[in-house]
Amino acid sequence: MKISSWNVNSVRARIKNIIEYLKDTSPDILMIQEIKTEDKTFPYEDLKNSGYESYVYGQKSYNGVAFLSKKKIDKINKSFIKDKFNQSRIIEANIKNKSEEIKLINIYVPNGNPIETEKYEYKKIWLKSFIKEVKNKLLINKNIIIGGDFNVIPEEIDVYNFKKFENDALFKLEIRKKFRELLNLGFQDIYRFLNKEKTEYTFWDYMAGSWQKNYGMRIDHFLVSNSLLNKVKTVNINKKPRGKVKPSDHTPIEIEIN
Repeated sequence: MKISSWNVNSVRARIKNIIEYLKDTSPDILMIQEIKTEDKTFPYEDLKNSGYESYVYGQKSYNGVAFLSKKKIDKINKSFIKDKFNQSRIIEANIKNKSEEIKLINIYVPNGNPIETEKYEYKKIWLKSFIKEVKNKLLINKNIIIGGDFNVIPEEIDVYNFKKFENDALFKLEIRKKFRELLNLGFQDIYRFLNKEKTEYTFWDYMAGSWQKNYGMRIDHFLVSNSLLNKVKTVNINKKPRGKVKPSDHTPIEIEIN
């Protein structure tokens, strides 16, 4: 089973690239973030024609998450945490892997910049609520995969110049501590777990030739619960979509499960 995650930065603006990606890589499930559209204007038919059912939690112009799936998924939940701003940032579902039920959680964490504003406070509150609810979910099902745009740079190795980001909401120490708190519940950042020293990125800004200079950061992650670690065969950051015409500023991260 292949599961991918990709912040597409507008599903309608990127629909051609998404369909090409589905055709080229054929994931069983693609978790997308920042779809920037309401449920009613989501391109269901385009994706159905590519062999995928869509499960959508949208919002006009901003945010939004969705599952695109070849496989049957159920127990769709769009009310994972209480969000005081009612932003569409989490959708969860269950899948069957032989006799096991695996919970998939697709997230788009608030960016949090600038740090002197309410946006940063919102990010901290959001993460606190998310961690609390994940802890509750683990009491019911130990088999959980969390994927998405975390807007967290976990370590110095995960950004082209960490000194530039010391006061950025993606790299602030208290935010990275929240990420570690989540891991300590019983997860591994699967990319780093399988690639101890490797430097790869999932995001390159549109500005200042960041893509061409490889001025990137690793902020899109899969966290895999310890109970599933022996089932993860590969993890891959697929840079090809970032080099397309009209690309998202993110590129997909992919895992394969036995």
